[in-house]
Parts: sequence; C-alpha cells; structure tokens
Amino acid sequence: MKIFNKFATPTLNDKGELTNIEFHYPENFNFSYDVVDVLAAEKPNKLAMLWLSKDKDIEKRFTFADIAKYTNKTANFFLSQGIKKGDKVILVLKRHFEFWFSILALHKIGAIAIPATHLLVEDDFVYRFNSGDISAIVCTADGNVADEADKAMKQCPQVKTKIIAHGSKEGWINFTDEVEKASDLLERIETKATDLSFMFFTSGTTAYPKIAMHNFTYPLGHIVTAEYWQNVDENGIHWTISDTGWAKALWGKIYGQWLSEAAIFTYDFDKFDSADILPLFSKYQLTTFCAPPTMFRFFIKNGLENYDLSSLKYVCIAGEALAPEVFYQFKKATGLSMMEGFGQTETTCIIANLRGTTPTPGSMGIPQPQYKVRLVNNEGKNVEPDEIGEICVVAEKGEIPGMFLGYYNNDEKTDKVWSNGLYHTGDTAKMDENGYFWYIGRTDDMIKSSGYRIGPVEVENVIMEIPYVLECAVTGEPDEIRGQIIKATIVLVDGKEITDTLAREVQDYVKSHTAPYKYPRIIEFVTELPKTISGKIRRVAIRAEA
Repeated sequence: MKIFNKFATPTLNDKGELTNIEFHYPENFNFSYDVVDVLAAEKPNKLAMLWLSKDKDIEKRFTFADIAKYTNKTANFFLSQGIKKGDKVILVLKRHFEFWFSILALHKIGAIAIPATHLLVEDDFVYRFNSGDISAIVCTADGNVADEADKAMKQCPQVKTKIIAHGSKEGWINFTDEVEKASDLLERIETKATDLSFMFFTSGTTAYPKIAMHNFTYPLGHIVTAEYWQNVDENGIHWTISDTGWAKALWGKIYGQWLSEAAIFTYDFDKFDSADILPLFSKYQLTTFCAPPTMFRFFIKNGLENYDLSSLKYVCIAGEALAPEVFYQFKKATGLSMMEGFGQTETTCIIANLRGTTPTPGSMGIPQPQYKVRLVNNEGKNVEPDEIGEICVVAEKGEIPGMFLGYYNNDEKTDKVWSNGLYHTGDTAKMDENGYFWYIGRTDDMIKSSGYRIGPVEVENVIMEIPYVLECAVTGEPDEIRGQIIKATIVLVDGKEITDTLAREVQDYVKSHTAPYKYPRIIEFVTELPKTISGKIRRVAIRAEA
C-alpha cells in the first residue's frame, strides 16, 4: 500500500480505471512531516531524487532519509534568519536541488512558498515583491538573476532577507554554508491543512500575473496527477521537464510522485536541446515522462530513431494543446501513446486521459473524478455536445484538495472567476458524444468570423501537420465585412525558405483538411513567436501588434 492511501481512497472499476476518489486527512496535514518524514522513517534508503548538474559532471542521489535530513537543516537555517510562520518567501532556484530543501523547509515552519522563474528582471521582481508582500528571497547564483533582484530590492525595502544558493554573492547569505552548520533535528511546528501554504504567479498571457493561493492540502490534489495520469512507477524514475519556477514543476517533480513513492529525475539544464535531452532516457533508465507538446515536436524533428527510448513506459503532455500529428509520429516511433491532460495554476489536473483509458489523439480526455466539470455558455447554461463552452468547475473555495483559494489581495478578480459555487477557468472546449473534451482556446482568443466561432487551436492543429512548420499561432484580425478574419503567424523549421507561393500552400492545405471557412486569410512568417516567460504563446501580443 502506497503512502497516499493514508489520505485518499481511490475507487477503480474492473478495467482498473479511476472512477472516484475520496480524501481524508488530519486537520494538521503537512506534506513535509506527514509524507517526507514518514517515508524517511519507513523507507530511509529508497531513492527520492536523482539530480544531474547542468554540465552533467555531478550526479546526486538523494534518498528519502537525505531529503528529510536536509529539509530539517534548511528549516533551522531559515528560522535562524528570522523567517517564520506566515512569512512569504520567493524561491528562484531553477532546477537546483536546493529548491526541494527550501520548499519543504518552508512547509515545516509554516511559511508561504512562492516559486518563481530565473528569467525575471528588475521590473518583474518589483511587481512580485510588492504585490506578493514578499519579505525574503532564496535565489540562484547562476547568471544575473540575483543582480536583477538586487536592483528591485532598492525599491522594495520590505524584502529584508536575501539568501544565495548554488554559489555565492557578496551581500547575500550563503545557503550551502549555513545549511551545513544547521542542526538536522527539528520539533514539529503545527500548521493546519487549511492554512495558506503556496502562492503562484500565473502566466500572465493577457495582463499582469495574478497570484493564486493554495493551502496545505494542495499536494494531495496531485495524487491523481501522478498515480493515474502520469502512471508513475514506485520502482521507476519519473521526469517532468518543467523549471521549478512554475506550478507545473509541482505537478511532476515532488508531491504526487512522492505520494506514490516514485523517484524523480531532474536535470539542471539552462537551455532545451533535444539532442542533449534524448540520450538521458537510456542512460538513467527513466520510466515515465511529462513535457509540453512543443518539446515532443523538437524530439521528432531531431530523429527519434537515433535514440534508445526502450526504458520509457508511459508519456504525458500538458501546457498547450496537442496537434494529433505529433501524437501519431511519436507513437509510430516509440509505440507509446501521449496521454494529454489539462489544468491550471489555480488547480491540479482537471481533465485527462487517465491510466487505463484509450486516448483520442488531440483530445484532453475526460474530467477526472476529483473535479465536477461543466461546459457553459455566456448565460451560464450547459452546452450541447460539439458546442463550444467555457470549462467550469463546480466547487467552493478550499473544498477540493488542489483547488485554489482565490487571488491574493484581489477580490475583484477572484469574484470575476468564481461565483455561485462555479469556478470559471477562462478556457473553452467542446465535448464529443463520447464525453471526451477538445480544447478550443482562451475565451479572449476566440475568433468570430462571418457568424462562425473558431478556436485558434482548431486551425493551429491543421497547420502543424505541415512538415516545414515548427510553430504557429492563429489569431483574429478586425474585418469590416466578416467581423474578424483569421491570421496565422508561422515559424518555419531551419532551412525552409520563404517563397512567393508558400503562403498559398499553407492556405490550400488548411482548406483541404478542415472546413474552408477556417483557412487563414493572412499569413505572416516570423523567426519567433511572442511568449510569456513560462513559454506560452502570447496571442494577445500578436493581436496588439496587428
């Protein structure tokens, strides 16, 4: 029996598919004490994390006993620096192993962890320090991110504690030195399951990032994520490729995986390179993997036949809609189906192709039992099959482990997305007659042309079937006659030349592979697409430029 069974009771049908899950946890549930420390006591020598440095010259294998020990030492170090229960601490730690020590230590002392990306610059830090009421920072010494934080702190005197990790910097407290000096003995500091534990800055695709709040039950929300979506193996090693600055890292790099007693792999790389990544599956015998579809596109273009992926048993994707062409090419090369899932910073995995189900390429799957999902129109009424509606979750704040509590210091935006027991995700989809959900796009990305409602993903999926297209974004542009017309902004693969007929080739392909009214009347070829610092395409920037 895995440790998550202490806190949740899943129900499976005779096919092994998850049909229900009920949570039961103590009122003082704390992942660091009740999961990590228990595993350290019961299975001290079991591998928890295999960490690889960015230059691949250092490997560290941490057992659960190691994780518990260094978490205690880090907690004592933080306490010695005046960090206490309720304090808000931003963690800018890339994929350094210090991230795991830090976030678990903050749980133990009841402080609020705020993961953030190392791509932030001065203005980003100023916004986050002020809007998040942040009083301490634990930052990587890599690159110039600490310099940018220093500039911001001149304008934000409330940030009084600054700790540098994975290196040193003048004027900063050295994480490594101080943790080594600290005691590994720590008495439990009581917290409640309902206490605020995390704050995540959202991606900010259309405006300044909001701050989603979660309590200590959040890790339990990822039991389904790891056990039934990612299908992690307690005797294997799971790899989710995300940077720790984003909520997706917590989907795949710590909570659900350890609740399922599976080890995690993390490679502290700086820049994604498929030729650099692909050999690692064989070398470290990785068994399950999760990444955005974009990375799989690069894998495919790099030539999967040149690499040994035989250790890989299960693959998941999330973060953006999957083009069916990517699904088919990866399955042809590996025999593995890509199990798509959907969720947000505000939630855990809401909709997914769970273990035991047969995925329909391009579909997000079906709502998982943890969440009750509705597709509604502008009047709040349920839509019919094959009609587009907004994805909404039936829940009250704090009712479901993994569901956010609202936006920090922003009741207006909280009330806008959450009212009458219904959380509005801002994402649209349609459901087919078999109950499978198909992603359409953000509500503000919808294109209305000549009376038709067109989701950008519908058109992007078709364009992505064209071999020489690397990336694309579909948006609507104002038109006096049609209201809006479709524009495709396209990045070509290396070596593909732009010719006078190329745009017409793309248009003809779309016309012949989907309803003709969806073809892009405007096509622009660019070298890169505007993206958020989390890597999501900013269609709003393309529309604004137009």
